[in-house]
Amino acid sequence: MFIWQHPDWPAFYWDQAMLRSRLDAVRMLQGRLLGRTDSVSKQADLDVEMDALIQNAIRTSEIEGEHLDVGSVRSSVARQLGLEQAGVTNRVTPESESLVALLLEAIQQAENPLSIEELCRWQSMLFPAASPLLNIGIGVLRGEQTMQVVSGRLDRPRVHFEAPPRVGLEDELATFLDWFNKPPEGLDPLLRAGIAHLWLITLHPFDDGNGRVTRAMTDRALAQAERHSVRFYSLSAAIMLRRNTYYDHLEQAQRGDLDVTAWLHWFLDTLQAALEQALLRVDRVLMKTRYWQRHATTILNQRQVKVLNRLLDTAGDEFKEGINARKYQSLTKVSKPTATRDLADLLEKGCLRRLPGGGRSTRYVVQWDDK
Repeated sequence: MFIWQHPDWPAFYWDQAMLRSRLDAVRMLQGRLLGRTDSVSKQADLDVEMDALIQNAIRTSEIEGEHLDVGSVRSSVARQLGLEQAGVTNRVTPESESLVALLLEAIQQAENPLSIEELCRWQSMLFPAASPLLNIGIGVLRGEQTMQVVSGRLDRPRVHFEAPPRVGLEDELATFLDWFNKPPEGLDPLLRAGIAHLWLITLHPFDDGNGRVTRAMTDRALAQAERHSVRFYSLSAAIMLRRNTYYDHLEQAQRGDLDVTAWLHWFLDTLQAALEQALLRVDRVLMKTRYWQRHATTILNQRQVKVLNRLLDTAGDEFKEGINARKYQSLTKVSKPTATRDLADLLEKGCLRRLPGGGRSTRYVVQWDDK
């Protein structure tokens, strides 16, 4: 039996006492994060917001197996936040522009009630340049075909989940949205976010994009819980790090009874991890700010500034092992001799340090201090 087949659906229940310590831990971290960002400069505050939004856009797509171009996402975020950033390219894609707009709207317009039309519009924003050959409904609820999540061989498929029938989906969504827009009195807002996530993903209202729409809706619920229109952390980034357990816990919850205590515990645990990651990223952004303050008078060309910003940027993992001349060439579109000269100049000026090794394998990382 799937959860939506239960005769009391959707009368969820949970053990509040079992969740109390996790709720307290999350609230403490929320306070620490807001306090940390309140104590930094306005520019550093914007840098933290930008980093979180880049993480959110990239990771919510990666959860579904889609990989966006980091540079394009970074450019879209900088443009839509109104930030002028050295090293930000002008290259954007319809996908990055539309997804970033959706994520910003979910958080910045948190006071707006949700509707079926709004959810459909959000889903359409995920497919701004969809090919007519893509056989999915865009901006509309899913079709009549049975919606299943399946894995395994074609002749021996394993059905992980089956969505409720298409007939009555509008009524199911109306019930959910009425609950979301007018939550029961006394319901903890963090638990509301976790329940809303499970509820909407279970309804699976679209042919495609259900996960990303659900996570955007969850971001809105969290923004309402925090009463804050700026997001300094990425729940999607934390979910991506535990992607397998995400699907495991969803399947367990969707095949269980209406007791969602285990799901809510996992959700709060993941939210706690997102906040802990954010605190580390705030420290990284502050390090980046101090780095550029130290090099305020260092004479650099535009190529070097661009590459340094990419190295300092925490949105991608492509430079975790440093950068070499070939990667420098790829980023700046210059010849190998020019890349080698630029890197040698950055090394001499104390912007980079050389990792052990030499020759073609020579790699460089950021020199964070003057040592």
